[in-house]
Amino acid sequence: MIDWTKATAAEMGRAIGRGEVDPVDLTQGFYDAIAAEPASDRIYARLTEERAMAEALAASKRAKDGVRRHPLDGVPISWKDLYDTAGVVTEAGSGLLARRVPDRDAKVLRAATLAGTVCLGKTHMSELAFSGLGLNPVTATAPCVNDAEAVAGGSSSGAAASVAFGLAAAGVGSDTGGSVRLPACWNDLVGLKTSSGRLSLEGAVPLITSFDTVGPLARSVEDAALLLSAMEGKPAPDLRGASLKGRRFAMLQTVVMDDLDEAPARAYADAVARLRDAGAEVVDLGFPQIEGPHRDSGMLYTVEAWATWGEAIKANPKAMFAPIRERFESGATHDAATYKAAWQHLEDVRRAWWPKTASFDAVICPTAPNLPAKEAKLMEQGDYYVTENLRTLRNTRIGNLLGGAIVTLPTGVPSCGVSLMAPPMAEHRLLRLAHAAEAALKA
Repeated sequence: MIDWTKATAAEMGRAIGRGEVDPVDLTQGFYDAIAAEPASDRIYARLTEERAMAEALAASKRAKDGVRRHPLDGVPISWKDLYDTAGVVTEAGSGLLARRVPDRDAKVLRAATLAGTVCLGKTHMSELAFSGLGLNPVTATAPCVNDAEAVAGGSSSGAAASVAFGLAAAGVGSDTGGSVRLPACWNDLVGLKTSSGRLSLEGAVPLITSFDTVGPLARSVEDAALLLSAMEGKPAPDLRGASLKGRRFAMLQTVVMDDLDEAPARAYADAVARLRDAGAEVVDLGFPQIEGPHRDSGMLYTVEAWATWGEAIKANPKAMFAPIRERFESGATHDAATYKAAWQHLEDVRRAWWPKTASFDAVICPTAPNLPAKEAKLMEQGDYYVTENLRTLRNTRIGNLLGGAIVTLPTGVPSCGVSLMAPPMAEHRLLRLAHAAEAALKA
């Protein structure tokens, strides 16, 4: 008997359409897996079993009547605990929001539900989504699938773990500085950072709305494309016939190649070779203009984060993990004129970047320069937490600063990924390219 919980979300959807698996049985299979997994309490903040079983039953009836709404109709997925769920606690991993119960689903959850997906539950995350590591001593720290002693990457840590540990078909996270791509990378998944404004943030607990985006974490590019389709209520891209022959990649050299750990460096070099073997042209690209915004990124992020959360933090500072709180508080130290000038500089760099890269199908780089850090070391050494968090976010944050659509793909080396970046709102073209790259990396 096939264990469909091990399949991709797309395969599950096709099996439902063929009548080979019932959404009710599939959903129950995931709950059985959750119950059997010793680490599940570190992955799921809370389950939504009553809702899920009702949604699965409705999907089962539609399948039997031949009126399925979407290729993922009846497929169970997880949701990061910053997406509002009506009548269910949504805390965004923070004691500041303890026992907060919204009265309406987030807009992307409403859209995905209308498409027929099944909401399994809410996953743990970095506190208020403000860390690339996934360490959260306030609620729980999700494990990395490749190292039981390491963090999963953040901030969508539980979302990644839910998929990597076989406890969800796919997960929905958010990405402000790498929070979809980093945990996807470290847990050998596909992660899609969508363009700003592509998917609604209504009903999502904010961090930095200038950079916040919604994104799927999945087992395949096809799954990511289908989940994007479900959340925006539009058809998915046609991935058939995607090829790398004649495609051109720019291999970014500035910042992203500095001080790489051995495994990510080796994995990236092999990935580039495979892309070339599949027919792609790959050329080096320097872009020193990004160095200024990269230096300013701490200010660009923390000023807005403090503006959003400063009053709540001042009212209850002891509710927070100190390194996270201190990162927020640093946003109060910058003056408005310097902040405005930094934003103007970033806009100028963006205007230079897209013409510079217009002749390429995508820009590529290693997703993360390092491997997952050990949880114990992060807790014991405060300075290490700060430096490792910033190093972890280094490569991914460049994509957020530039504002593109970005996908990370597993390379076949554990916890090592390669990222492909395309212009804003070019997700469908990017996903076709990523589908071809995925095949080349698996060859």
